Amino acid sequence: MVSVHQGSAEQPVLVILGPTASGKSALALRVAKECGAEIISADSRQIYRELTIGAAKPSEEALREVKHHFINEKSIGDPFTAGDFAVEAIERIHEIHRRGKKAIIAGGSTLYLQGVLEGFADLPPANEAIRARLLEELEREGKERLYAKLLRRDPQQAATLDPTKSQRLIRSLEIIEITGMSVTELQARGKKAQSGLSFITTGLAMPRERLYKRINQRTEEMLEAGLCDEAAMLYEKYRPMLQHHRIAALQSVGYQELFQYFDGLIDYATAVELIKQHTRNYAKRQMTFFRNRLRVEWRERVEEDGSFGNGLLFYRVQQ
Repeated sequence: MVSVHQGSAEQPVLVILGPTASGKSALALRVAKECGAEIISADSRQIYRELTIGAAKPSEEALREVKHHFINEKSIGDPFTAGDFAVEAIERIHEIHRRGKKAIIAGGSTLYLQGVLEGFADLPPANEAIRARLLEELEREGKERLYAKLLRRDPQQAATLDPTKSQRLIRSLEIIEITGMSVTELQARGKKAQSGLSFITTGLAMPRERLYKRINQRTEEMLEAGLCDEAAMLYEKYRPMLQHHRIAALQSVGYQELFQYFDGLIDYATAVELIKQHTRNYAKRQMTFFRNRLRVEWRERVEEDGSFGNGLLFYRVQQ
């Protein structure tokens, strides 16, 4: 039985989600080519033109073969939130359907997917005074102390965050101070967005050992493809902003570890091992979020090579 979010009589949208390195993009491309669909990328880093190797973007050939949305559409300094994505993605899906084509959402960015599938609660606007005080506390006591505070107040939200990052951590604590309620509590009370769409939500699952092996292998492939050079370019161009945590995308796995290497805080071998470890940690947080926050029908990999085989058959099975 598949997980279907009911909406209008419009044709359902296939959603392919899962942890990083699980094969979402490859499967979405295969299905799209065989079904004549367009792909909505639900990846918070692939939208930025400056991030390529570390964001695991589809190849140029894939982008020529199938129309992708939310790839290379923004500059890294342009603000773009999960809420922005939800609104624009739904608009584009309706437009794709008006042209008589199918739409497939593929990705692993948790808040992007939640925004489209479940809608967002009405969260309060930023409070500059509270945020400034939390940032001072961050500088004084460190991220681990603030993460521990969130873990006590909102363990479900904390489980989906990376304790080494600060933006969502600060925002989560800010919301608690403004409203007296946690993000989890507010989301539970929030109303779903009325998008007028139906979704068939499928998650790609595989044994943890196989996933971790794929993560380690992909890290090596990214480094061979020039990830270190890409990170060095970004480091030189955005160094002042990095020091103040102003670009969330550059605090992500694959870049932050190499920036530490450039700063002389760790050696190259340590940076590589940390990329692998942090990517594995990220995959675990993704699965926690998907299982706790979204309704997903999970499917195991079925082919010896780790693929789902015929994409058109996969699409028909979901329907």
